[in-house]
Amino acid sequence: MFRTALRNVLAHKARLLMTVLAVMLGVAFVSGTLVFTDTLSNAFRNQSAKSYDDVAVAVSSYADPDDASQEPGLSQRTVDRIGALDGVASVTGRVDGFAGVADPQGKLIGVGWSNKGANFAPGKDGKDRAYAFTEGSGPVKDDQIALDKDTAAKGEYQVGDRVRVATNGPVKEYTLAGVFTTDDGAVNAGGSLVLFDTSVAQQLYLKPGYYTSVTAFAAPGADDDKILAAVKPLIPENADAQTGAALAAEQAKQIEQGLDGLNQMLLGFAGIALFVGVFLISNTFTMLVAQRTKELALMRAVGASRKQITRSVLAEAGVVGLVASVIGFGLGVALAVGLRSGMASFGMKVPDGPLVVGTTPLLSALGVGVLITMLAAWLPGRRAAKIPPVAAMSSVHAIATTKSLVVRNSIGAAITAIGAALIVAGAAAGSDGRWTIAGGAFLALIGVIVLIPLLSRPVIALVRPLMVRLFGVSGKLASQNAVRNPRRTGATASALAIGLTLVTGLSVLGATVGAAVDKTTTSQIKADYMVAMASGGDLDKSALTALEKAPGVTAVSPQQAAYFDIGDTWASASAISPEDVERVLNVEVVNGSLATLGQGRIAVAEKTAAKEGWKVGDSLPVTFSDKKKQSLTVGAIFKDSEFLSPVLVDTEVVGPHEAKPYIRQIFVKMEGGETAANEKALAGALGENPAINIMDKQDIRDEFGGMINMMLNIMYGLLAMALLIAVLGVVNTLAMSVFERQQEIGMLRAIGLDRRRVKRMVRLEAVVISVFGAVVGIGLGAFLGWAIGQTVKSELPGYALVVPWDRIGIFLVLAGLVGVLAAMWPARSAARLNMLNAIKTE
Repeated sequence: MFRTALRNVLAHKARLLMTVLAVMLGVAFVSGTLVFTDTLSNAFRNQSAKSYDDVAVAVSSYADPDDASQEPGLSQRTVDRIGALDGVASVTGRVDGFAGVADPQGKLIGVGWSNKGANFAPGKDGKDRAYAFTEGSGPVKDDQIALDKDTAAKGEYQVGDRVRVATNGPVKEYTLAGVFTTDDGAVNAGGSLVLFDTSVAQQLYLKPGYYTSVTAFAAPGADDDKILAAVKPLIPENADAQTGAALAAEQAKQIEQGLDGLNQMLLGFAGIALFVGVFLISNTFTMLVAQRTKELALMRAVGASRKQITRSVLAEAGVVGLVASVIGFGLGVALAVGLRSGMASFGMKVPDGPLVVGTTPLLSALGVGVLITMLAAWLPGRRAAKIPPVAAMSSVHAIATTKSLVVRNSIGAAITAIGAALIVAGAAAGSDGRWTIAGGAFLALIGVIVLIPLLSRPVIALVRPLMVRLFGVSGKLASQNAVRNPRRTGATASALAIGLTLVTGLSVLGATVGAAVDKTTTSQIKADYMVAMASGGDLDKSALTALEKAPGVTAVSPQQAAYFDIGDTWASASAISPEDVERVLNVEVVNGSLATLGQGRIAVAEKTAAKEGWKVGDSLPVTFSDKKKQSLTVGAIFKDSEFLSPVLVDTEVVGPHEAKPYIRQIFVKMEGGETAANEKALAGALGENPAINIMDKQDIRDEFGGMINMMLNIMYGLLAMALLIAVLGVVNTLAMSVFERQQEIGMLRAIGLDRRRVKRMVRLEAVVISVFGAVVGIGLGAFLGWAIGQTVKSELPGYALVVPWDRIGIFLVLAGLVGVLAAMWPARSAARLNMLNAIKTE
């Protein structure tokens, strides 16, 4: 039977091509993901281990620099004491923070969150072992810096040039003393690294004479554990010490955990692609079995048992799956290489290292490919074994009985109803119902897939009159062919429906959340501009002072973070300018007046007030961060805002209790509104600081909505593989359907249907199937999008369901286009059939 199966595979290799492609793409996705993440993990682990090769002990401080009751970090005295220990050859102190470099046009080089500054810490030989200089040398004067090689190249800087550098304060100019290479993670992520002289870095980021971390290097033959035991008594309570080996192992574990999420996400989408491929494979073997009815009957007649027939079909599937898996694995390795190279083109460097092709990706590829193919072919094989030999020998093909269709539709309807009920229940439960919706979505999808053959007849019947009117005989034949075998049509349409369910659900959710964010932005911000650090850090108070004095400014208010205890409740507050806050932000007062903030009172958000039982006029005991106490009276209750903390307070109230203000944003109102001249005036007032973003309302929308759009685009890209396999399913179904209907097509040609109309008939059939699958997927996807939206409704002020009709229209047009493209080869094959040979075909 195995030889028979192998002969059948070779005999029908053209008809099995699409199955091979579907399995191959799914396996490539799986193996490529595993090889890619293994390669990344190995490269980062090796880099981490290399960084700590010579490190005996690493000490890190977790002190709060603004807490006057404790030292802000590791003192020079502590560093000297560690350096004097037995077995320690040398010791290096480090301090770091944000530093942004301006290019010749004044724009920030790199992305804010990964732009970093640190100190140059030379040893006795004048070299810092963390950096290899390719030009010049490290900074040893207050007005000198060094830049990483990539940043210097992007800014077109040479040694000796003056470079504008921004930290959290005003921009300063430094002389470029050297250019270096480094394995620093910030630089690898597309950022920049600026090295300062140690005293300058301490002044910028901490306090003179203090470090955030210290690294001790062992002398030859010294024991790291003994050095660690000697270091621990020397460090303060708010510091931690580890051996270099322990720290390398800890970072390796963190790298593994970080990549695990990426791995699971990519494998999830690979699973979706393979799930879609199941329908293509099942369809292929169902049609092959139908076309080989006489052959299978003859085998039954000469003694083959039902189990042998089933095993024969499964053996064919196993061979196909094995071949596709081997090819797919090779393609997956190539995909991993491409992804690694692609990261570099997006400015994200991957440390050097070999491509890791382990046994796990290989075994997973072979196992998944063969198992999925055989699983999908099991049902067609089981059906093949049930064909009675006498019925098959007389060419009476087995058709679905009324009982089997009733049972199928009843089961499908029940599963769909349960799934829909769970989705509605999950939506009603709000944020606690997300897993309920996930379970309901799975059941609803399965139920719709089971029901889709039943749905195909009435749905396609609706468009049949239009097709006849527009395309005549070709349209009529196409609509009839599409419902001739509902199960086959349903299986083909299901593949597209799954992909478009996910795409539409994401689109509805993305459009709804995006509209809510946009509405929040436009309804809550009256200011013309919002000023913030590109790094996401805090603005220096000098920026607020500069903006208050800028020409054309009519109102300015910071959104300054403050924290204190109200009784036993920890409170997050926004310190603002009472006289200007209502001119730059739309704060909706429920009770009381914001004018009372200028009198030293506080305003409380409506939900917080209700939860704590506070009301206007209440006097609340407050303990500030410096432990000083004061009673503050509630002067107003306001509606919760995305841009403000639950408590509002005057900056003058919290200022005396904080070492420095934590200014997250500054809102600015100007004469004439948003204009190029006004933006230029603000930039000039801030000293053309490249690290400070000046955002108008559109920029604010993009800032808050950009992440949503980026995530949607990533999801669309990952789902593209599933949609591609669905397209292959349409091609496969049509090609095998044309082969199956050769005699019929020959007869149509003989009675006058020309080649052009034959092509049109096949194309229209493909379009009908594709659009039908799209309609089902879009309907289910929109339902899921609504349900998931209900779970985030309470977290988004101004939430309202948005159905992106423009995108849905594009999806339908693309589905029709997919049908046209998928039908090109089958339509051409049908039109070129020799009518006499086709008529003689059995």
